[in-house]
Amino acid sequence: MATMSSIEWTESTWNPVTGCTKISDGCRHCYAATMAKRLHAMGNPRYADGFNITLHHDLIDLPQTWKKPRRIFVNSMSDLFHKDIPLEFIQKVFASMEKAHWHTFQILTKRSDRLLEISDKLPWPKNVWQGVSVEDQRVVHRIDHLRQVPAHVRFLSIEPLIGPIVNLNLEGIHWAIVGGESGHGARPMEEQWVLDIRDQCLEQNVAFFFKQWGGVQKHRTGRILEGRTWDEFPDEPEQVQPQLVFG
Repeated sequence: MATMSSIEWTESTWNPVTGCTKISDGCRHCYAATMAKRLHAMGNPRYADGFNITLHHDLIDLPQTWKKPRRIFVNSMSDLFHKDIPLEFIQKVFASMEKAHWHTFQILTKRSDRLLEISDKLPWPKNVWQGVSVEDQRVVHRIDHLRQVPAHVRFLSIEPLIGPIVNLNLEGIHWAIVGGESGHGARPMEEQWVLDIRDQCLEQNVAFFFKQWGGVQKHRTGRILEGRTWDEFPDEPEQVQPQLVFG
């Protein structure tokens, strides 16, 4: 349940949980669901229950056995803040990340409401980066939730980008990853949508990472934007306070 990753913005994946359920339009062509179905058909014991939520207690402490520092994408095959994952299990995952302080852990969720709800019950060491997925204008409220979480690095995965996002408020955000959908049935991404987000990142001093154009054959479309690659990573601030939102 841990492997070196071909995802451009990380180095390894670690899946103490597998399985998920679709929650918004960005989930329509979920790569993890497709992969889980394939692994189930191959008889992989970790996917005996298909893509249903499965807790792998024996994998919680695995990163502590990896001695070379690396960036680790947490739960590439699930969502750590899914409602069916007990708080106690999430706390154990965070405790393991805190112990493995030489690694950098990158967590992504679409369930920003639960993230915010339980964030005060979790430790937030400097090596844990927290992000939310934002696929279009309809779900930008996830950014407002993330802003209130006391992670030292807060980031956005704007992938798959399936519509324009305007007037993007990046206050309290340190990094934005943008990418198009890939694989069978991939929905197209317009260049202007990407440029608008890139320009908003530049204006607001947020690191910008362009992952891919996507498409049915993403290796053909590549990841060049206006003649260059964009591979920026965030600086790790010494101390970042949550941005309180009053309404």
